[in-house]
Amino acid sequence: MPRSKAGTLCTWLGCPGLLGCFLLGFLAGWFTKPIEKSPNSSDVHENMRKKLVAEMKVENIKQFLRSFTKLPHLAGTEQNLLLAKQIQGQWKEFGLDSAELVHYDVLLSYPNEKQPNYISVIDDQGNEIFNTSLFEPPPHGYENVTDILPPYNAFSAQGVPEADLVYVNYGRTEDFFKLEREMGINCTGRIVIARYGKIFRGNKVKNAILAGARGIILYSDPADYCAPGVDAYPDGWNLPGGGAQRGNVLNLNGAGDPLTPGYPAKEYTFRYEVDEGVGIPKIPVHPIGYHDAEVLLRAMGGSAAPDSSWKGSLNVPYNIGPGFAGNSSTRKVRMHVHTNNKITPIYNVIGTLRGAVEPDRYIILGGHRDAWVFGGIDPTTGAAVLQEIVRSFGKMKMEGWRPKRTIIFASWDAEEFGLLGSTEWAEENARVLQERAVAYINSDSSIEGNYTLRVDCTPLLYKLVYNLTKEILSPDEGYENKSLYESWLEKDPASENNSCPRINKLGSGSDFEAYFQRLGIASGRVRYTKNRKADKFSNYPVYHTVYETFELVEKFYDPTFKKHLTIAQLRGKLVYELADSQVIPFDCRDYGEALKEYSNRIYKLAKKHEEQLKLYKVSFDPIFSAVVNFSKAADEFHRRLAQVDKKDPVTVRIMNDQLMFIERAFIDPLGLPGRKFYRHVIFAPSSHNKYAGESFPGIYDALFDIESKADQREAWEEVKRQISIAAFTVQAAAGTLKEVA
Repeated sequence: MPRSKAGTLCTWLGCPGLLGCFLLGFLAGWFTKPIEKSPNSSDVHENMRKKLVAEMKVENIKQFLRSFTKLPHLAGTEQNLLLAKQIQGQWKEFGLDSAELVHYDVLLSYPNEKQPNYISVIDDQGNEIFNTSLFEPPPHGYENVTDILPPYNAFSAQGVPEADLVYVNYGRTEDFFKLEREMGINCTGRIVIARYGKIFRGNKVKNAILAGARGIILYSDPADYCAPGVDAYPDGWNLPGGGAQRGNVLNLNGAGDPLTPGYPAKEYTFRYEVDEGVGIPKIPVHPIGYHDAEVLLRAMGGSAAPDSSWKGSLNVPYNIGPGFAGNSSTRKVRMHVHTNNKITPIYNVIGTLRGAVEPDRYIILGGHRDAWVFGGIDPTTGAAVLQEIVRSFGKMKMEGWRPKRTIIFASWDAEEFGLLGSTEWAEENARVLQERAVAYINSDSSIEGNYTLRVDCTPLLYKLVYNLTKEILSPDEGYENKSLYESWLEKDPASENNSCPRINKLGSGSDFEAYFQRLGIASGRVRYTKNRKADKFSNYPVYHTVYETFELVEKFYDPTFKKHLTIAQLRGKLVYELADSQVIPFDCRDYGEALKEYSNRIYKLAKKHEEQLKLYKVSFDPIFSAVVNFSKAADEFHRRLAQVDKKDPVTVRIMNDQLMFIERAFIDPLGLPGRKFYRHVIFAPSSHNKYAGESFPGIYDALFDIESKADQREAWEEVKRQISIAAFTVQAAAGTLKEVA
């Protein structure tokens, strides 16, 4: 007969020994089972970063480069709009929260199809006895491609001036000083010819205008655009004799669209007349290849070149002029430039990956899409890398991950016409960006050479860059199983401290300009470059020519695309760390060290005028004192940061905001003298070379050529004023790092 439930229960209760054994066994089993450790936030952060980098593929970057460089895609053309729509569609497929086209109407510049630009040599009757080429011979495989515009300098003035020719070397400030002050050669009313290289082409044009020239011809000398022992493209990567470098010749000084300086070029915006536009040259400018330049330079008479630094490697004497020699002495040069400026729509692609914890804090990764022709290196090695980074972030998001902070991806338009797309977007969103932007990372060309890494960034990013490069394997031959940091350090150590690799100051020449120089957003750029010490050629030889093709990269610069992948990993990791680290990975102490170095350097420059410093009572003590105070404040800030309670989100947010706003603290709303859109007191593009960065630019410019100023007292008063502004700014920045009351 079956027992009742009550009987069973009584049996169990009546056997306490048995029940005890059961409970003991159960508890023993429970406490000895393997414990599944829940990953902490730092483990998750590290694992997701590894996953992001592992997702990036060489083959994808290669395919993006091939796809984006098939056809010319100049800003303002139908093909560049189609490419923008293609990128927008892919970003949506990759999983971004949004991908929008943002449009502006800006001033662009194109050759006149019916009246080509060229240079002539004319006889005393005005007959044209030599004309330069009207186009570049297209590379093999591209003979039937349409919409290739001939070489030209965007925003050149129109005109057909005739005059004697003067050779002005690189057209630098010091070259014109040499001609005018030492050699007594006057360029007023002449046409000048300058070789490309050393400085931004717009600075050459500005210098020619200041010297009174009626026009300027720019050419690429083989000394600057051909590497020894290398064939011309397509057999090698040197510039062919018929190749000519395109490029804009504006002097915008950060203004953006020339007709709407300071404001976004929307349909409602007030516009200046075209002849009132900012930075547009008043003289004709035209680029030619070295085969044509050789014809002009061979005939030159006048003074001999002052020294070997004025000689390139053409088979000509490099006489200065003015005018031609011997039987050609009655001949002159005539320029034909008919370039048109017109208001044209451009389109940025803006993609967003919303942050999960701090959606109101932005990290921007942006690079331009527009190219002079195919853009094989500039910009598409950067655009292809940007595309793969977006794809990798998008895949992680599709699998359920989000960054702590919002990431904004940007494909900028019209960079080649003066950084227009990026500057207009910065102007339109300035109020929001000043409040919310943590950092801007640039994604222009990933390679300009294949020797070693090149980094230009704010001192706030030094430690992060060094740490990340230690984690990435070097792609360099002979450095297998070594880190990118090790190959970079060995190949390009810093001149001040050779225990670290060189990091350059940010100048301009790419889309970070408005974000760093105007808005004070911490910025950086990384790419592969040439051997700075051994390679004497300027930039890469076929820069801005029709010969910048996919094949150039695949055959000569990076056949394995490993260097592209390395740059993708570094740019991607920079964005990831800035977007997902609990504490923003900036180090203010490195800024303190940099300020110390820069203040010593500018003082050393001023000490060349020892007597005047005493006479006009000029003291640098306020700057030195402010720099010491900043360094102390930075040390104290990082001491508190190391002890902060990471579980207290308000305290962490307060300190993160102090880190985010430290770059902003170096912004002077009044801007630099004569350059009101360059507002960073510590860094600015050099007044004499837009590409290069200058530290304490206000003081530097006040000191430049000061001995030749007519009113010495007034000149030194300006130096004192700039010292005062710099000292105040550094001291004020130190104040922002103090403990919040």
